[in-house]
Amino acid sequence: MELSNTLQRLKKRLESHVGKAIADYNMIEHGDTVLVCISGGKDSYTLLSALMALRKRAPVDFRLIAMNLDQKQPGFPADVLPAYLAKLGIEYRIVEQDTYSIVKEKIPEGKTTCSLCSRLRRGIIYRTAKELGANKIALGHHRDDMVHTLFLNLFFGGKLKAMPPKLVTDDGAHVVIRPLAYCAESEIARFARGMDFPIIPCNLCGSQDNLQRQKIREMMADWDRRFPGRTEAVFSALQNVVPSHLADNALFNFKDLGLATGADLSAMDGGDTVFDTPEFGDELASPASKIIPLQVVSA
Repeated sequence: MELSNTLQRLKKRLESHVGKAIADYNMIEHGDTVLVCISGGKDSYTLLSALMALRKRAPVDFRLIAMNLDQKQPGFPADVLPAYLAKLGIEYRIVEQDTYSIVKEKIPEGKTTCSLCSRLRRGIIYRTAKELGANKIALGHHRDDMVHTLFLNLFFGGKLKAMPPKLVTDDGAHVVIRPLAYCAESEIARFARGMDFPIIPCNLCGSQDNLQRQKIREMMADWDRRFPGRTEAVFSALQNVVPSHLADNALFNFKDLGLATGADLSAMDGGDTVFDTPEFGDELASPASKIIPLQVVSA
């Protein structure tokens, strides 16, 4: 497929973001076997495209295995992904598991299905990774997903918690990585349209209109329209945490903080601003071009 100059630049930009994230968080190392989860959506197609391109010029050698979970949703075109992956010439595994029926049986009509569906998928992915000898599992979550998760936990879970770029599974058997952590959803969507990926919609949860995540998505979209650059600013904040200026005793030793220790610790974490007026008006009202962008270099 011959790409236009615009699409080539976008492809290079996304690959640069992915390479930067991989390097910053040491996501992939020499000898790794990476299971790339492919749902048939724009994010996972973009993830696979970027990882395949980077593998060709990476300074380390690693193996990629694409995996799709066929959840037996009604109308799911089971032939699309095998044909697409075979055309790419990549090693792949299609796992058939009727989680759709389980979710429909367990979740009452009108309730969101994402939580149970996610748990079932996670177990199957971990099992498949073990069977294939994959020590890394790559998921297609991007920067916007990570920011939305922060607000979901903040508003609905009472936690200051987001989606990490890298984590170890509960059983300690695998490392989950999110190489699209620096990629904007809008650019992924443009790239997917330009590449004409064979998108497969999720009929199980994609049509639900009562999802809390969808409400957060709409909130952030409105915020970005009125104040461009908000998503970028929030993501930057996730990388610049100041524990001494929050309120978690497990994260910062407030109990032992006193005159003997306070000066040095305050200086380290931004200084004493207790009597300062939080004047953010100019910054928040400024155009996105005034926000310090993430520095991205080629991997």
